[in-house]
Amino acid sequence: MTRKVTKAIFPVAGLGTRFLPATKSIPKEIMTLVDRPLIQYAIDEARAAGIEEFIFVTSRGKGALEDYFDHAHELESSLKKSGKNELLDILRSTNMESGAIAYVRQHKALGLGHAVWCARRLVGDEPFAVILTDDVIMGEPPCLQQMIEAYQETGGSMVATMEVPADKTQAYGVLDVSEDMGAIVRARGMVEKPKENPPSNLAVIGRYILAPSVLNNLNKLKQGSGGEIQLTDAIADEIAEGRDVFGLRFRGQRFDCGSKAGFLQATVAFGLARDDLKDEFAGYLSDLLAMRKAAE
Repeated sequence: MTRKVTKAIFPVAGLGTRFLPATKSIPKEIMTLVDRPLIQYAIDEARAAGIEEFIFVTSRGKGALEDYFDHAHELESSLKKSGKNELLDILRSTNMESGAIAYVRQHKALGLGHAVWCARRLVGDEPFAVILTDDVIMGEPPCLQQMIEAYQETGGSMVATMEVPADKTQAYGVLDVSEDMGAIVRARGMVEKPKENPPSNLAVIGRYILAPSVLNNLNKLKQGSGGEIQLTDAIADEIAEGRDVFGLRFRGQRFDCGSKAGFLQATVAFGLARDDLKDEFAGYLSDLLAMRKAAE
């Protein structure tokens, strides 16, 4: 029987330099996709999957991120007095109860593996999830919930994976597949950003369910691709030591909100998915495309 996954790590220590100057004053994770910050999408996905403890690996200058999940008593009181109950419900849905969130500092930018390692004492000897907020996934059920359901059948460790063009594999960790079972694949290896001859076109994206032994592998603090401590390498060590690692071809669409183009694409997709916005927004996009075509 697999152990229940109730803890999730959110590595949010990055500087967000690709979004300067906006990230000069606000954390990238607070940047708004339609009307919710990126971090809220990640939290909502984790809650839907049954996560109860949320561990943020932060760095200097992330105070606004911590404040976001706190109770805004003055604002709540104002909305209540004004009878704006719908807005009050939306606001309260962003609150996190005392003790549900823990914050750990990553003092040096030494890679994703190092960020996860920083949370080792809070994870302890339990399986845990890792969610990268840059990867926003539109799926039903949400991606992590799909993974939890699959993990309950397989055990071991599991990564979310998607097929990418062969010339794009060098931007990802890539699975070497030993058994393809359809939605689930068994991995015999993982390669971080292969420069040539990728073992497959199955790229690992920012959702993980990991056995606690992965943290023991990270204790070695060995440097990998780019001179950083790679989470991919620690997961590959699991395979080398005879423990199971699986990939899940999740159902849904992933947006790379760590890039400007990906952020804009996500904005369009999520805007069109909203009942209160889709008609007006779709009309605008249609008119815009017609104007551009006429101008050509």
